[in-house]
Amino acid sequence: YIGYVEMMEACRFDLAAEYLVMASTLAEIKSRILLPDHSDDSSEEEDPRASLVRRLQEYERFRTAARRINDLPRTGRDRLPAVVEPPSCDRQPAQMQVPLAELLAALRAVLLRSGILGRHRITAEVLPTRERMATVVERLRGRELVPFDELLLPSEGRLGVVVTFLAIMELARESVIELLQTEPFGPIHIKSRIS
Repeated sequence: YIGYVEMMEACRFDLAAEYLVMASTLAEIKSRILLPDHSDDSSEEEDPRASLVRRLQEYERFRTAARRINDLPRTGRDRLPAVVEPPSCDRQPAQMQVPLAELLAALRAVLLRSGILGRHRITAEVLPTRERMATVVERLRGRELVPFDELLLPSEGRLGVVVTFLAIMELARESVIELLQTEPFGPIHIKSRIS
């Protein structure tokens, strides 16, 4: 049944039916004109020519109206203004306190990358921790978040990395800086609490 309906739609029988009705109407009009009229009845049927003329006049009216509508200005007719609400940006990024184990893992990763993890000798402190604390605070000045790895420079050697790490721990203990992490095992950032 569905196949038959689809075949009917594909063949456009409605258009063919209209064509046949118009052809038969024209044939009837032609035959009435050619054949003599033998009826003397005073009651006449409606002339098929008048019906055809009315339909043609109605078609011409619609065609004229369509042409006038088509000639109207098109500015904005085919376009709609886009209205999009911007997303609200009130949310602050989630900040988690960093556990000590994660800090030590980050320190170990820096030491491994720099190739300075190995045997060492304990000697007197050459770099004072207080001086390194001032250096860390100076490097944080004017910046909102600084990656933890950026403060531990492998070029300073094992001693420089360890002293910088101790300075960061001391600054965190004194609440001068804050250690932040947005997700577990994610990168650690340092934020200064001094404005």
